[in-house]
Amino acid sequence: MAVTRPRLLTPGPVNLHPAALQALARSQLHHRSPEAAALIRRLRARLAAMLASRGEAVLLGGSGTAAMEAVVRALFRPGARVWVPVAGKFAERWVEIARAAGLEPQVSEHPWGAAVSPDDLPPVRIDGALLTHSETSTGVLHPLRSLVAAVRARAPEALVVVDAVTSFLVAEIELESWGLDAAVSGSQKGAMSPPGLAFAWLAPRALERLRPSGYYLDLSRELAAQRQGQTAFTPPIQIIEAVHDVLEAVWPHGRDDLARHWAAKAEATARFYARGAELGLRPVPSREEARSPATAAFYLPPGWTSEALSAAFAERGWRVAGGQGPLKGRIFRVSAMGYFTPAELERAYSDFTAVLRRA
Repeated sequence: MAVTRPRLLTPGPVNLHPAALQALARSQLHHRSPEAAALIRRLRARLAAMLASRGEAVLLGGSGTAAMEAVVRALFRPGARVWVPVAGKFAERWVEIARAAGLEPQVSEHPWGAAVSPDDLPPVRIDGALLTHSETSTGVLHPLRSLVAAVRARAPEALVVVDAVTSFLVAEIELESWGLDAAVSGSQKGAMSPPGLAFAWLAPRALERLRPSGYYLDLSRELAAQRQGQTAFTPPIQIIEAVHDVLEAVWPHGRDDLARHWAAKAEATARFYARGAELGLRPVPSREEARSPATAAFYLPPGWTSEALSAAFAERGWRVAGGQGPLKGRIFRVSAMGYFTPAELERAYSDFTAVLRRA
C-alpha cells in the first residue's frame, strides 16, 4: 500500500528533482564498469566547473560532514591553528572536527542570527580558517568573500576552507577567484538528490599541500583513484548518477545557467519572509541583507510550540524544521532549496500563511 509522505519544506534533505528520481529508478550500475568510470569523470569535471575551479572535485560516500572531516585531516597537521567564527550549529561542527583532528581552533563567538564580520578575525597567528557560508541553523548567509579577503591580508599562506553545504548551487560562490582553497558540500541540498554523497573541492594550493590521512576518508587516496575514473571504495553510484543527471537537467550550460537559479531561490525565500512580515513573525537573521537564500528562519509566535507547529504543517502535507542548539524549541525553518513546481510553491506560501494566521 502506497504511503503519502509530506512534501519537504526542510533545509535538507529536500524534495528530489525528477531527474534524480529517474536515475534512482534505473537498474543498478556496477561501480567498476567503464560506464561508471565515465560517469565519475563527467561529474567531477562538472562539479569543478560549477565552482569556477581550476582544481579538482573529489567524491566521498557520506554526508557533507564526511567531506568536512576529510578536508581538515588532509590539509592540516595536528597543532595547526585555525580560525573558526561560530554563529550557529554548523560552525560549531567545524570546531568539533578540528579538535578531533588535533588542531587548535581559534574560536570567535558571535550571536546566533548575526553575520560574522571581517573585523572579527582575531589578532593571532593562524595556519588556516574554517568558515561557514550559509549557516542553515540560523538562516544567515555570511559575507564569505570579505571574510576570505581578511584572512588573506593577515595570513597569506593560511589555507581557507568553507562549508558550502547549503550555498552550493543556491548562492553565488567561486573557489580560487574568491581566495578559497577548499570547499565542501553534499548531494541532499542544492543538488536536489538523496543524502549519501559528499563533495570536496580542492584548489591548486590545497592540491599542493594534500597529504595522506586516515583510511576511508583519505582524500589523497580517493583523488588518485578518481583521476582514473575509479573510487577507492564502493561509492554510492546511483546517487552519483542522480547528481550528474540533475546538473545536466537544471544547468545544461554550467555556470552560465546559475544566475537565473540563484535569483529564483532568493525570490522563493524572500516570499516566505514577506509572508512572515505580514503575520508579524520575527526573523532569526538580525539583518535583511544577511538572509541566506537557502533557508528562512523565524522565531515561534506566542502560544506555539515547535511540535505543535510541525503538526499543523504536517496536517497540510508539509514537513518543516525546528531549531538546533540554543535555538531548539524557539524557532522554525522553511526552505525552498528542493524541487517544487510553481503550483507547489504557491501552495506552500498559502499554507504557510494559513497555519501561522492561527497564531
